[in-house]
Amino acid sequence: MEKNISPASLHLPQLTALLPKGPEPSHLLVAGGRPPESSWLQKAAQGRTLWAADHGLDSLFRSGLKPSYFLGDGDSVSTEALAWAESSAIKADRFPQDKDYTDTQLALLKAQEQGVKSVLLAGAMGGRFDHAYNTLFTCAFSPLQCIVADESEALFYLHGQEEIALTCHERPTAVSLIPFSSRCQGVTCRGLHWELTEALLLQGVPNATSNRLADGESTFSVSLGRGTLGVYLCWE
Repeated sequence: MEKNISPASLHLPQLTALLPKGPEPSHLLVAGGRPPESSWLQKAAQGRTLWAADHGLDSLFRSGLKPSYFLGDGDSVSTEALAWAESSAIKADRFPQDKDYTDTQLALLKAQEQGVKSVLLAGAMGGRFDHAYNTLFTCAFSPLQCIVADESEALFYLHGQEEIALTCHERPTAVSLIPFSSRCQGVTCRGLHWELTEALLLQGVPNATSNRLADGESTFSVSLGRGTLGVYLCWE
């Protein structure tokens, strides 16, 4: 894992994040889960290369955003969006439906092959639980820096000896810490109602759910000693 990289700032409509390692996401990948709100998607797309994984193409089509790349098996994308992609000469990779990896996994692998370092992934939440589970764990252990977000939810990943600071422009309903490794050691958080100092969080007994910002605070930080930890926020 790369260390000693200067952090970068990620600006989303509802928050600003000082990421644990650079760079800011260069690519916005839209997957086929819950469609992001068009206004959020349009803001998040600014200055980023757009990719669509199967049904994620519909979200970009409805939002008036043209991706540079589409890939998938075509089992969930609409015929209208697919015809638009073909008429717009959008570069595409089509896969058989019988395959080992999901369209989102294949898109992340393709990004890695092309030397992409950091990806913002939308359209990953909602929809089928098995696809969401697959995507979130794939992102947790990908060599890419992956941030999962839309207007309702956001998930950032920390690996050993990393720290993140988040400033919320909209107050989240909840902030939760989710162990993606069996043990997350040395977890410290500041700026939340329930603070932690060098805590141990266990994947098998998750108990750091539904925290909230401390009164009068809009910024909080989380640091991790060892393991892989998800920092999750949601908004009503």
